[in-house]
Amino acid sequence: MGQKINPLGFRLGTTQGHHSLWFAQPKNYSKGLQEDQKIRDCIKNYVQKNIRISSGVEGIARIEIQKRIDLIQVIIYMGFPKLLVEGKPRRIEELQMNVQKEFNYVNRKLNIAITRITKPYGHPNILAEFIAGQLRNRVSFRKAIKKAIELTEQADTKGIQVQIAGRIDGKEIARVEWIREGRVPLQTIRAKIDYCSYRVRTIYGVLGIKIWIFVDEE
Repeated sequence: MGQKINPLGFRLGTTQGHHSLWFAQPKNYSKGLQEDQKIRDCIKNYVQKNIRISSGVEGIARIEIQKRIDLIQVIIYMGFPKLLVEGKPRRIEELQMNVQKEFNYVNRKLNIAITRITKPYGHPNILAEFIAGQLRNRVSFRKAIKKAIELTEQADTKGIQVQIAGRIDGKEIARVEWIREGRVPLQTIRAKIDYCSYRVRTIYGVLGIKIWIFVDEE
């Protein structure tokens, strides 16, 4: 069997950077990790509740967290930040208050910033949300993947691989289907590859979506 490894962890320090930047003593390390995960979940839940759009795409590519003694800086990279801000210009402040209330920080300031991504469909998280939305609406999986591949081609990527596993199209037996377009060199560390795995709940059960996007070679 081939040994599988997460493409992002495999490239740390070469083409991939960390999504959390902070220092902690070994005994407090696990607390810091859990706190990061809670902050990310809290932001995602807030965005899900407050954005009502037909496609079901939240548009969060990634959330970066930088911690200092007195400040927590959270940067949200979004494909469609207008959807969060429109109608309510004070929404970011509201989100900030929500997260602060959740963790009741006393002597630490929380600062949330939103950065817009120029080509949203070049990011696997946003693409996975798009495919998940299509599968929930009972669109055939091949049609959903082909549409996603078309969207990525517009974002000037060099290759994409999409894999869906589970009870596809409501069939009795679970199976794995995948489609690759262009080059996806998983073994080349120099190759900048973006990856995400996403779970989607359908009426037939849970489907797993994995996306690899070959962005560029350094």
